[in-house]
Amino acid sequence: MPRRARPTVVHTIALRELEVARVVDVTPGMRRVTLTGDQLGSFTGSDGTTFPEFASNGFDDSVRLIFPYPGESEPVVPVYKDGKYRWPTDPPALWRVYTVRRYDAQARELDIDFVKHGVGVATTWAYRANPGDRLHVGGPSVSSGRPEGHGWFLVVGDDTAIPAIGRLLEELPDETQAQVYIEVAEGSHRIDFPARPGVEVTWIVRNGLAAGTKPLLLQAVREAGRREGSMFAWLAGEQSVIRDLRRYLIEERGVDKSDIDFTGYWRRAEVVALDEDPAMPDPERNDEAFEKFHEMSELLPPLAIRAAANLGIADCISRGVRTAPALAQHTGANERSLAKFLRYLQAIELLEQEGDEYRLSETGEFLTNESVLDHLVSGGVDFRMSQAFYGLEAAIRHNHPVLESVTGKDWDALRSDVTFEHKRLENRSRFVQVLAEPLAKSPVLGGVGKVVVHAAGAGVHADYLTAGHPEATVTIVALPTAADWFRRDIPTSIADATRRDRIRIVEQSVFEKTEPADAVLIIDTLGQHRDAEARLILRQAAASLSPGGRVLLVEDTFDLDELDEHDAERDILQLTLHGSGYRTEDELDEVIAGAGLKVIQTSLVGWGNTLRVLAP
Repeated sequence: MPRRARPTVVHTIALRELEVARVVDVTPGMRRVTLTGDQLGSFTGSDGTTFPEFASNGFDDSVRLIFPYPGESEPVVPVYKDGKYRWPTDPPALWRVYTVRRYDAQARELDIDFVKHGVGVATTWAYRANPGDRLHVGGPSVSSGRPEGHGWFLVVGDDTAIPAIGRLLEELPDETQAQVYIEVAEGSHRIDFPARPGVEVTWIVRNGLAAGTKPLLLQAVREAGRREGSMFAWLAGEQSVIRDLRRYLIEERGVDKSDIDFTGYWRRAEVVALDEDPAMPDPERNDEAFEKFHEMSELLPPLAIRAAANLGIADCISRGVRTAPALAQHTGANERSLAKFLRYLQAIELLEQEGDEYRLSETGEFLTNESVLDHLVSGGVDFRMSQAFYGLEAAIRHNHPVLESVTGKDWDALRSDVTFEHKRLENRSRFVQVLAEPLAKSPVLGGVGKVVVHAAGAGVHADYLTAGHPEATVTIVALPTAADWFRRDIPTSIADATRRDRIRIVEQSVFEKTEPADAVLIIDTLGQHRDAEARLILRQAAASLSPGGRVLLVEDTFDLDELDEHDAERDILQLTLHGSGYRTEDELDEVIAGAGLKVIQTSLVGWGNTLRVLAP
């Protein structure tokens, strides 16, 4: 798994209805809204579920604020059901993400700072808010602690990052060394943070320039030059500005990606206001950029998008290579053909043209996003799996996996490809802690000794299990290619050598018995196998238990009552890849019963994941 510079705590997700206690202008460009209410403490929902007290442990914790649509008095809010929130789709909830500036548990006060800029739902609400107004607040879902073991901090952000930066500077230990760069619209928007002996704060003022249009922060960081000692960087602001800052630190300063925490808080975009209220965006005339990107999934647009990704056109343009001849030279493409292609990319609004130069549109910026590119470039993990969709008709006709008929490799052969499997495991491990941390704390694992883990994120689970259970030993079961990745990863991702000594990696398949164990943990594994194979996995897990041991199963199920496009897509992907599909709860229960097991206990862990305890 990627090295985590910041320890993570996962919170139970709760939606709280709060009210405005007071409103204060911190600067002419920032308003602070203080929220209060009994639901900041522990409270009981309408279905009897008890939600914990609001908690915010990280300086950049974020919450989701839900607003009414223009002209409406009540917001569209999610409904809590079966251990998770169901988000409405027609119409969707109108929400924005903001940083927790301050939380006082004793006074039950939550401060949210709003930057005054442009036309926006949240900004307009804040500048019209009065004491007594209500607001629904969800989260934080995750808190990340301060990184340790670094000589100094580089902190860079624009106006929108000031709340997180202010909280960070208040919470840093006295001996901390830090260089801080903050871009604001006007000099009057600067804040007098308390002086710290090791902290240098530099303010960059735009003086009339539109936010996000000039690389002022990048220029300031470049001009400051290098500094001795290990560095951790925290970057936040406009998406393309932060992208270029991160790229500079990695490519020119040699900073390890794990030592950079970055967030694109917002994107430059043209907002169309309501005719009757120029301070509010018109929800019917403002297309979200990613929605527009997603809607291009007809034959030529998705093929063109993938061709642009593989040619690296967006990456070149973002680096300043912007004319057709220069792009042809950098991409190795034929200039005449590329010119035709660039015109098409402009026609579908991925590119914009100024004279002879091309620039990325708001939508085209997604072609520089690493997560998006993994779905588009030919070597991407998600791209290689989604090739199975080309055999969809055959999978439907014959109910069997079709990846081999499309690519020449079945799923097992693809996983034997070192490049694919190592990248797949790395991708999966990035987000596993949101399950691994609460799972390790589950009472079901109390007093556990020997644990066998079958999971793509097994290294992360082993990390949390050995940290939370000092007497536990963990055996990771994996095929040779995956086992090789775990052997390389664990020494760098788990710093504590004594905990590493309690982790063992065994090369064998999920279909084989293991050494006797107090618990066999199977996580998101059955979906890769058809019913008969899934039953065999469970039987072999049960046969591997020591007396009194238990099989612990975490496997998502398809909720047919809440039909979701992404769940339906996952169902089709697992059908074409594995011949299985995304099982419903009833279908999973049939597999468990077919293996001669029964569910003796269930509990919710993390963000609504169901942990099933199985026994013969």
